Amino acid sequence: MLSLPPPPLKQTIPVPLDRIVISNPVKNQQTSASPKTDPDTDQNAREVRKSILRQPHPRRTNPFIWCCAILCLIFSVVLILFGVATLIIFLSIKPRIPAFDTPNASLNGIYFDSPEYFNGDFTFLANFSNPNRRIDVRFEYLVIELYFHDRLISAQAVQPFSQRSGENRLEAIHFISSLVYLPQNLGVELQKQVLSNRVNYNIRGTFRVKANLGLIHFSYWLHSRCVLLMSSPPTGVLVSHSCKTKR
Repeated sequence: MLSLPPPPLKQTIPVPLDRIVISNPVKNQQTSASPKTDPDTDQNAREVRKSILRQPHPRRTNPFIWCCAILCLIFSVVLILFGVATLIIFLSIKPRIPAFDTPNASLNGIYFDSPEYFNGDFTFLANFSNPNRRIDVRFEYLVIELYFHDRLISAQAVQPFSQRSGENRLEAIHFISSLVYLPQNLGVELQKQVLSNRVNYNIRGTFRVKANLGLIHFSYWLHSRCVLLMSSPPTGVLVSHSCKTKR
């Protein structure tokens, strides 16, 4: 029997250590499936990122708005200064209201056509005075009424006029009562007063006054009341009186 020769020996070639290559481990081919994402969530996320990355552009204010704001500021400052100046002037000048009074009056006649209708003739001398030293006034509306008790028996309007500071003005007001109705009790009372030589009349005045202080003008209403005690007609004179004026 023939013996087989031994297999040839493999010749090994030495490899330097710096050329040794270590291979990576085989990756597992069965990778886990990635989770599915919601498209709406992705869309919202993209919009949020876009809004974060988007830089806001500064808006320029309309010049018209600036002009209006500046004008309002100037007007407010002028109004405040004007108010302060007016207050200072009023405190320094101390304006007073005009006065209304009477130095004389005459009762010329009272007679009755019937127990409830009478006729009368009465003259009232009105005195208007402006007590202010630096303020001129103008009476723009004047109505003076004659009353017996609370019953209107005559009325007269006066033409408007102006008064300088410290000036007085007399106006004769002639009241004519023609067939004026009086309730029976008032008619009897008036006849008794005529017989007793003591007739009580009331005067009521309503005035609209405009005061002028340089460039400053302001208006107000005045209400005057006078209580008159007259002697009997036909030569009735003023015995006593009391007058008050208020705003």
